[in-house]
Amino acid sequence: MIRPPIQVTKTFLPPKAIFDKYTDQIWNSKILTNQGPLVKEFEDKQKLYLDVENFHFVTNGTLALQLALKSLDITMGEVITTPFSYVATTSAILWERCEPVFVDIDPKTLCMDPHKIEKAITHKTKAILPVHVFGNACDVELIEEIAKRHKLKIIYDGAHAFGSELMGKSLLSYGDITICSFHATKPFHTIEGGCIIPRQSDISQNIDLLKRFGHTGDNHYQLGINAKASEFQAAMGLANLEFVEKIISGRQKVASMYDRALGGTYSRPIIAKDLVYNYAYYPIIFESEEQLLIKKTALEGENIHPRRYFYPSLNLLPYLKSKQSCPISEDISKRILCLPMYEGLKREDMGMICDILLKK
Repeated sequence: MIRPPIQVTKTFLPPKAIFDKYTDQIWNSKILTNQGPLVKEFEDKQKLYLDVENFHFVTNGTLALQLALKSLDITMGEVITTPFSYVATTSAILWERCEPVFVDIDPKTLCMDPHKIEKAITHKTKAILPVHVFGNACDVELIEEIAKRHKLKIIYDGAHAFGSELMGKSLLSYGDITICSFHATKPFHTIEGGCIIPRQSDISQNIDLLKRFGHTGDNHYQLGINAKASEFQAAMGLANLEFVEKIISGRQKVASMYDRALGGTYSRPIIAKDLVYNYAYYPIIFESEEQLLIKKTALEGENIHPRRYFYPSLNLLPYLKSKQSCPISEDISKRILCLPMYEGLKREDMGMICDILLKK
């Protein structure tokens, strides 16, 4: 019997009976989209869970980033961001016709190095868009201090950060706006999906129009797009919301087992002080790219599929107009590998992964 592949992640699915409880409501109501009752229930429950005033459920995290930029009128200017992230962070900036200005990362946390931000600010700078990489927290206090001094907006890409808490608050509650992804690969998911969490109510009202074509009924107020989430996405979100603590606890156990087995053989990011972590990923950093490729090939030979998150460093994307140097991100992106990480990962599978990584 062939052992099934071990992927870098495995989507959590709630008990089908719980999901069916919500989909039965869709069958009864015949409402599939257009801000239906389950979307409204999901948004209300997320506000309570995250303890935030404003919450918008949208189709995916990339659209959430685009709407965040649009809602703050960040257009035709420079946006300071990190080169160490998934490509969607940079794509959203470019799609909104802005220019990404890359600030290198802190080699310990892998988040944007806040001490390098001010050197990147020019008269064209409109916003700072850092990423809470792997669910780890940026230096939110220093970034806010810099943004206030230069009168810049802060948009946090918190795609990985659902379930992380900093200084007693959800990590998604910082900045002018924070977005999150609810893609199926994330610890908490709605199949596809994402959210926008703006701090100010007027920005929230603007997002509410932007995500649904800019109109209410027959009254058209402004240009908008279609970023509405469906009732089926909300059904999965409502079902999964009941299991968030179980999912994070399960991931924590997996991380602890990796820690014990690998025993500090590989470098790991340092988690921010005062952060309650969500264990979104388990990245390890090799001494060289050659070593990474050898181990990756060995793992794949056993039908184990880790992932090179995040490679390449985004400042090296071939379609960027200007070339910017970010030596730390460029170096680490070649040497970092995320191991399989999900609630329910079998002990024997983890043992096999660690044996390969520890073999000389």
